[in-house]
Amino acid sequence: MRPSFVLDRASDVSLQDQIRTGVIALILSQAWLPGHRLPSSRVMARVLGVARNTVTIAYQQLVADGHVITRDRSGLFVAGDLAIARHGSGGIAGIADRAPADHFQWSRRLPPPPNLPEPRLANWQQYPYPFLDGCFDDSLFPADEWREAASLSLKRRQIVSWSGIADDDPALVEEIRTKILPRRGIYARPDEILLTLGAQHARVLSLELFCRKGSRVAIEEPGLAELRALVAARGGTVAPQLVDGDGLIPGPSLADCDVVMVTPSHQLPTGATLSLERRSALLALADTHDLIVVEDDFECETNYLDRDYPAMRGMSGGNRVVYIAGLAKVLDPGLRLGFMVADREVIAHLRELRRLSVRQPPPNNQRAAAQFLSLGHYDTMMRRLGREFRARQIALRDALNHYLPRAIAIQPLRGGTTMWVRGPDGLDVEDFARAAERCGVLIERVEHYYAETPPPALFRLGITSLPMERIRPGIAALTAAFNDVAGNRAAPPPILTGRALREKMSGARLDCRTIYGDPCTILLLPDGTMTGRAGYEDEDRDTGRWWTEGDRWCRQWQSWSYGEISSFAVAVEGGMVQWIGADDRVVDWALISRA
Repeated sequence: MRPSFVLDRASDVSLQDQIRTGVIALILSQAWLPGHRLPSSRVMARVLGVARNTVTIAYQQLVADGHVITRDRSGLFVAGDLAIARHGSGGIAGIADRAPADHFQWSRRLPPPPNLPEPRLANWQQYPYPFLDGCFDDSLFPADEWREAASLSLKRRQIVSWSGIADDDPALVEEIRTKILPRRGIYARPDEILLTLGAQHARVLSLELFCRKGSRVAIEEPGLAELRALVAARGGTVAPQLVDGDGLIPGPSLADCDVVMVTPSHQLPTGATLSLERRSALLALADTHDLIVVEDDFECETNYLDRDYPAMRGMSGGNRVVYIAGLAKVLDPGLRLGFMVADREVIAHLRELRRLSVRQPPPNNQRAAAQFLSLGHYDTMMRRLGREFRARQIALRDALNHYLPRAIAIQPLRGGTTMWVRGPDGLDVEDFARAAERCGVLIERVEHYYAETPPPALFRLGITSLPMERIRPGIAALTAAFNDVAGNRAAPPPILTGRALREKMSGARLDCRTIYGDPCTILLLPDGTMTGRAGYEDEDRDTGRWWTEGDRWCRQWQSWSYGEISSFAVAVEGGMVQWIGADDRVVDWALISRA
């Protein structure tokens, strides 16, 4: 019988293992019944187009594992005792298809599904420019270091140690307590720490403990739709709290709440950092109105663009704060390990709630994570990620400033891995996202983060999902999509030409703002050189040259705009100068005066 599986020669899985997997699938689906004779290694090799030795090795492993038995001078046969495991397994491939149709009306017994956003595209990695936060390109994962930690955790003495643990691994708790928490200004005893299956599990446990029927839970606006769904499922009421560039705005509406959920390090989804003044104000409000504060510090170790603020749990008044965090986001998709910090009686209740569902995170993962931390790999990884994410954020900021300087605005960031972007009035983000996808670019729409009507023209860009060398071409492709959708062609103010162009620009002072709101001043000196300074303290400086070629004004910076030559038509009307690029589109503008 010809086997009904094919080999994927581009796969990371060896051909021998693919043959083993294919044979086991045929056995479990009852395509090959107990006692069925397998094709000879020669026949199987010819059918699959592989060397006979490849099939022989696969068959030997199948025999060693008990899936197949040998009979002298008769060949290989499916083992008979596997039939026991198959009885009653209607979900196995090939059996469910033959089962009678089930006409039970489940819809009468099921509650309405929660209103959650659609999942991201499963094939996002096939797009050249996926600007999606929370998805990771494989270069970020510390494969060799994690392999070493996992290997150490699987030594026999280690297995004996962690296999008997019925709760949290003391080794991992100690690593978190002594190496991660002190960096956030938190000092905790072991019984004040609980391990979870990632940050989302910790959020669920927090709401299970503190949200009852009739509870009012303050959630950031915009914020996670999953949190709103969890509150609704427990009979609570969501009280949206507005967010601006300094994070959640503590206001009088918090007085009527029981719990407030806050993401202070990098607000999810805008990336704003809660200012130190607002952290203190929120803690004071919590004390006055007897609020429980759940501090979701999911990006606590990515404040690489500015000085860090302490966690609210470690501040004065932090005893009423339940702290949530996890290991680095790049580890989270595969590891799913987080932790909570609170007073010991709170942790004791949370531990009992956890026992009702998952009991504990897998002990082998706990021990591997403990080894990863103890060997210093976690600190090394975080330093590397800090450098990489900083470079990517700056590359994204510079690319946006280069290609879309007047079309969009972003808020200043202290770090993190996202940019919250506001487009021009009238931009249809749904159409824009579709046009971007046609150009190979994925952006994130943000309507689902809002409990109420979202502001227009907002979208989100992430940097974890593509390497730095693809950021600039990705924004160039995004700009093409933007121009197609926005149709931002220039009005026809007077275009300067020839001598008038040079006279107008020579000795001019240009004042504008970067896309992240910082002031920028450029001086065009009569000798053809130019100087630029940006920032509130002129911390970003560059020099370059300018010239005219016919009716085009040209410039080249040393570092800004990638040090490349750019050429524009120039229009001046009143005290404003506009640079007009290809297809008569305005690419930038500034106030113009004499230096």
